[in-house]
Amino acid sequence: MTRWFSIAAALVLLASGCGSAPPSHDGASIPPELLREARPIGRGPRFHPPARGPILGACEKRLGSRYGAHVEVFAQNRVVIVASGIGTRPPRSYSAGRISRAACYGELVTLEPTGVVLIRPGARVTLSDLFRTWGQPLSPTRLASFAAPRGRRVAVFIGGRRWSGDPTRARLTRHAEIVLEVGPYVPPHRSYTFPPGT
Repeated sequence: MTRWFSIAAALVLLASGCGSAPPSHDGASIPPELLREARPIGRGPRFHPPARGPILGACEKRLGSRYGAHVEVFAQNRVVIVASGIGTRPPRSYSAGRISRAACYGELVTLEPTGVVLIRPGARVTLSDLFRTWGQPLSPTRLASFAAPRGRRVAVFIGGRRWSGDPTRARLTRHAEIVLEVGPYVPPHRSYTFPPGT
């Protein structure tokens, strides 16, 4: 029962995060590819690391025009939540779980825990910048508080394809879909449906 509840909860999060219609309550109608890709959210602080890093670039009073990139993180076959509030300074106001106002905004920010990273046009930012601003480590063998198994590396997928470079150097380009994994293989998403205006 718990296993199916976790899969159902992950599918609701997955479907809502991807801009799709919510899945039917009839388990037989869930597409098999969604079931293969779905993972439950991990429990405990390692899977919910808070935003606590420095602001990247000038911290401006207005959010301004932004483009979006989407980043998903998996460790130990579980979802690691990309925190809201990355690249912002308190005080923050929230509306429906999303940051609606902050004291100021850096070059890259997250306003909700969906993995959508909003980037100021003209900024050339990488995963290293995102993780530093998040306050979490990233290297070829480390992903937040998780280490790659001995002899293995952090896996990076961009647009569903394996990227062989250093994870820290992957660029956050407009509408990029980037998946980072450590531990068992999770089939990566190839794309993400971004909200209008990003």
